[in-house]
Amino acid sequence: MEPLELCPGRWVGAGFPCFIIAEIGQNHQGDIEIAKKLITKAKECGADCVKLQKSSLKTKFNKAALARPYVSPHSWGPTYGAHKQHLEFNEEQFRALQKHAESLDIPLTASAMDMESVSFLERMRVPFIKIGSGDADNLPLIRKAAATRKPLILSTGMQDLAWVSKVYRELEAMDTSLVLLQCTSSYPTPPDEAHLRVMDIYRTTFPRAHVGYSGHERDIFITVAAVARSARVVERHVTLNHSWKGSDHACSLEPHQLRQMVRAIRCVEAALGSPLKARQPSEEECYRKLGKTVVATRKMPVGHIIQKQDIMAKVAEPKGIRAFRLEELEGKVLKVEVLEDASIREDDVDW
Repeated sequence: MEPLELCPGRWVGAGFPCFIIAEIGQNHQGDIEIAKKLITKAKECGADCVKLQKSSLKTKFNKAALARPYVSPHSWGPTYGAHKQHLEFNEEQFRALQKHAESLDIPLTASAMDMESVSFLERMRVPFIKIGSGDADNLPLIRKAAATRKPLILSTGMQDLAWVSKVYRELEAMDTSLVLLQCTSSYPTPPDEAHLRVMDIYRTTFPRAHVGYSGHERDIFITVAAVARSARVVERHVTLNHSWKGSDHACSLEPHQLRQMVRAIRCVEAALGSPLKARQPSEEECYRKLGKTVVATRKMPVGHIIQKQDIMAKVAEPKGIRAFRLEELEGKVLKVEVLEDASIREDDVDW
């Protein structure tokens, strides 16, 4: 699987750090200053990218959906259309946020929620386009996003393997650079419905896609576990305050949690290390203190042929032949006299 340059200079794939997306979504409350603060916090906490959501309401919703009364503690308007309009940034605001992100050297992109928004994001020259789970079965939108030739990240909540396979085949035919995210679209997601093993199926079934995880669970543990299962990309919603109005805040991470998650992910990546099993540099002190050496159970003269009962392993000074070579010594001839309980060293034996 070839590495994917998801953002300029930032690669995804084997041997590269997990790409961590801080999903602001609409947790900015429609306030550009809150959005800027969230971008700043994401950068400070070590995220690799920040992401918004972009909709053109008239092409995402029909008139009846926009006119529906919206009576909810999370409402920003009397109708669902007024509520959603409050949470949308226009092009000028989006460019201001993009400029703010650039000043912090963190990429900014967005989920495209409709056809017009794909064109909008292409015009904004975002590094990649995200397709959320709500559009994972919307092939015309997916095809339009793929036609931009930008990398796509596709969340797969609410879908089954047969449908994900169909989308994959479509995008493979278009030679699209693709990241598939295992996702469960519940807010928050119960741990027993996160199903991280789906990523294993994705890796074997979709060999030309990179695989990752979009989490909506509380806390950080499941997302960190996803990285331990080789997620190349992870995405989590972020907020400044869990108690704020808005349905996504409860399953989002506050800045201290985002920072903790990033640190945990980087620690896990370091811990995964190499498949080569060998004594590590940090183990030398323990070996010097507790590593066992072959010692003589009795005094043995020059020319003695070593028998099984003549030797045993002990923590000894000075260090000699390591314990795992005990059986190699049987039948070998001593070149020097060895006293009882003394270490047997390499040069003491005629090999």
